[in-house]
Amino acid sequence: MSLWTSLEPASSTVDPGGSTRVRLRLRNTGDVVDEYRFEPVGDVAPWTTVEPQTLRLYPGTTGTVDLTFAPPRTPDATAGPNPYAVRITPTEHPEATTVPEGNLTITPFTEIRAELVPPTVKGRFRGRPKLAVDNLGNTKLTASISGSDNGDHLSYDIHPGNVQIEPGRAAFVKATLKPRQIIWFGSKEQRPYVLAVQRSGAKPQPVEGTYVQRGFLPRWLATFLGVFMALAITFVMLWIAYKPQVRSTASEKLQEAGISTLPPSASASAQPVVPPLPSTPAASSTPTAAGTPESGGGGAGGSAAEPETKETAKAPENTAAVAVQQLDARDPGRHICYRAYVTGKGWTDPECDGTMAGTVGQNLPIKALNIAVSGTKGTAGSAFVYDPNSTNGKGHYNAPWSGKVDGIDNYIGSTKKDAPSMLGFVINVGEGVVCQTAHVHNEGWHGLGCDEPGGDHWIFGGTLSNNLWLEAVKFTV
Repeated sequence: MSLWTSLEPASSTVDPGGSTRVRLRLRNTGDVVDEYRFEPVGDVAPWTTVEPQTLRLYPGTTGTVDLTFAPPRTPDATAGPNPYAVRITPTEHPEATTVPEGNLTITPFTEIRAELVPPTVKGRFRGRPKLAVDNLGNTKLTASISGSDNGDHLSYDIHPGNVQIEPGRAAFVKATLKPRQIIWFGSKEQRPYVLAVQRSGAKPQPVEGTYVQRGFLPRWLATFLGVFMALAITFVMLWIAYKPQVRSTASEKLQEAGISTLPPSASASAQPVVPPLPSTPAASSTPTAAGTPESGGGGAGGSAAEPETKETAKAPENTAAVAVQQLDARDPGRHICYRAYVTGKGWTDPECDGTMAGTVGQNLPIKALNIAVSGTKGTAGSAFVYDPNSTNGKGHYNAPWSGKVDGIDNYIGSTKKDAPSMLGFVINVGEGVVCQTAHVHNEGWHGLGCDEPGGDHWIFGGTLSNNLWLEAVKFTV
């Protein structure tokens, strides 16, 4: 060993968003002049700078290098002790590489963001908003959710009532608002309410919303029904008053003519003919193999109805449609499932309703997305991809919109070997609201974005820059 090293101090503490400096001392204990190259390694290497990056020492002399640590104020800067190291490579003796190690403690910080989706809900008997809670800190977040309003006009059913959220992730809380009194007649009324996110030792963070309670029957309909009932009662009373006289006269006329009111026996035995049911589009468009009962191609002896025994069925691919169909069977309602085609890894497993698909911190771009929904009357989208011929530093859309109905796989982007990486995407759903959060290389998680009702009816996620790329996504409906 021709090198002696020392870290001063060996352990240090830094706040996210701040910086701290550690001095590395080294002495050339060999007998030749040598030049040393320095390279930070470990999880904190992206936030570490070395000055100078190379140092030339004569035998027996000592030099110093400054290591500056500047972790960002993001969830990626994990709270707690984080080991680090510096690889020192001598030019004259590259095989004698030295790696001094130290410890950097990152202090914890808490930051949350909560948003109602949608902020205004309407209904006669209930409203169903969702509360999106993002943990933007670097420690696990534990919080409880409660609801309140002035005048105690609403009751609240919140599920789950308590959430635990890892750094950089989000949780979606379903709330059901029920008015304590039904408006039977009259115009709609607005009921402002607040869902509060309560953390231990901190003030509650309120999120304001509005529930628009509609009347069961409009006032003009109540007036119309009152007039209609009065006319109906008058008509029934007049009909009862004149009915005996009419029946008596009719019976006498029939008896004088000798006509029977009973139908002939042939008419009594006649039965109506029921037409065949029309085939559904799904049934008529489904291809069937020759020789099956559906195709009518069976041979003599009914062999066409016998099951195939020599062919084995291929296991279906675990796509987003398979996942959303299984989820909807367990919990019927609005759901979205999705998976990402990651460069060098292929398709990830399907994720649903706000969990992450893709990778973070591995610098692996997404090339395609597979999305499927339930309870939204379908979804559509398009991929925004890298443009090698760009003159303005931005990407471009590589294909028109691709849309599918509920329960069917929709694909945007391309999985071909030479296909460009995705920078972003646009998405919408046929009914209701879709929300997205995208993780972009070198920028981290972007904020939550939703397709607001009455707006452009689509939402963009990701980046426009050719120098960045999409790494992970989350969706909710």
